[in-house]
Amino acid sequence: MTKSPRAHKQYTRLSVIVPVYNERSTVGEVIRRVRAVEPPGGLDLELVVVDDGSTDGTDKVLAMVEDSTVKVVKHAVNRGKGAAIRTGLTEARGDVVLFQDADLEYSIDDWPRLLAPVLDGRALVVYGSRFHPERETMSLTGFISDRALSLFTCVLYNTTLTDVETGYKVFDRAFLDGLTIESDGFAFESEVTAKVLRSGQRIYEVPISFTRRDANEGRKYTSKDSRTAFMTLFKHRFKKRI
Repeated sequence: MTKSPRAHKQYTRLSVIVPVYNERSTVGEVIRRVRAVEPPGGLDLELVVVDDGSTDGTDKVLAMVEDSTVKVVKHAVNRGKGAAIRTGLTEARGDVVLFQDADLEYSIDDWPRLLAPVLDGRALVVYGSRFHPERETMSLTGFISDRALSLFTCVLYNTTLTDVETGYKVFDRAFLDGLTIESDGFAFESEVTAKVLRSGQRIYEVPISFTRRDANEGRKYTSKDSRTAFMTLFKHRFKKRI
């Protein structure tokens, strides 16, 4: 039986978790843009930045911007995006959570669109899809890889999800706390998707804008991560529930 929101909850605080690894040229601008946002629905804004063992001077940038509005947590060594998000969740106090990458590929102007389905009671989980009309074109290999992963998910989990690996995900915190996420790296994206779908909860998708970086511009997701994502989706589809 498909689970859906039972009533229109009154949310009070938005926790934005920013996992960061070697993004000294962009993280300061991301934080500046976040600070300029007036969260929709009258939400209080909490920003938690997790420096995942950066070695490029990101820590120095974060030291300059940390204040009462920005909480910075540091990993001594690089542990991966999933580990950084889990650390961020231990520090976050909001009842709605948004994951924000630190690389400027995603536009903060899309926040109202992402948050609306949760705030008005239509959804507990919202993904921003890069494959709706408004997007910058990407390489054919990247497009095929991402779409193949989404199609694979649809077949395995009987859904119509268009974008598994999107960096823009929004969750009702109480629902997210009911999931046990173990992946440390980029497999976090596919693991959380698998566990949301196995729970019976549908994912609400909204179109977002997207400006893709290349590897020489600092993009860290590789073909190896894509293969891991396929294996993670398959493993959790047939894994026994505890």
